[in-house]
Amino acid sequence: MSKGRLEAFSDGVLAIIITIMVLELKVPHGADLRDLAPLFPVFLSYLLSFVYIGIYWNNHHHLLHAASKVTGGILWANLHLLFWLSLVPFVTAWMGENHFAPTPVALYGVILFMAACAYFILARTLAGHHGADSKIARALGEDFKGKVSVAIYATAILLAGYVPAVAGALYAAVALMWLVPDRRIERVLAE
Repeated sequence: MSKGRLEAFSDGVLAIIITIMVLELKVPHGADLRDLAPLFPVFLSYLLSFVYIGIYWNNHHHLLHAASKVTGGILWANLHLLFWLSLVPFVTAWMGENHFAPTPVALYGVILFMAACAYFILARTLAGHHGADSKIARALGEDFKGKVSVAIYATAILLAGYVPAVAGALYAAVALMWLVPDRRIERVLAE
C-alpha cells in the first residue's frame, strides 16, 4: 500500500491540532499590554505544545520519507500516535487555564509520555516491516534520545504533584533536546 495517503492524513490531523490549540488563545478585554499578562500561562502552554507538535510533524515526515510502503498494522500504529497527539490541545488548555497546577501538569506529561511510546511503536513497526537491514532500521538504531525522553517524562509526571514548575521545565528540556531535527534518517537516506 502507498504511503501517500498516510502522510496526507497525518499532516491534516496535525494541522487541525495546531488550529484547535490556537483557538484557545482568547482575546483580552482591554487594550493595554498589561491586559495580556493573565494570558501568559495560556500562551506559555500553547508555545510548548506548538513546539511539540512541530517536532512530531518533522520527525514523522522524516520517518515516512524513509518508508517505501505501509501496511494495515502501520496505519493502526500511526492512528495510535495521532490519538495521543489529538489530546494535546485539551491538556494544553487545561494546564494553561489553571496556571500550571499539579494535576493538569501531570496529565500533560502522561499525554507526552503516551505520544512518545506511540511514536516508538510506529517507528518499530515501520522498521520491522521494512526489515532489520532497512534504512529505517539503521537510522533508528538504539534510539537513545527516545528512551531518555520517556524516562524524563516519567520523572516529570512523578514530580508534577510536588513541584509542577520543575515538571514543566523537564517537558521544555525534552522539547529542546528534540528541537534540532533527528538527522539519523537524513544521514542514512543520503548514503
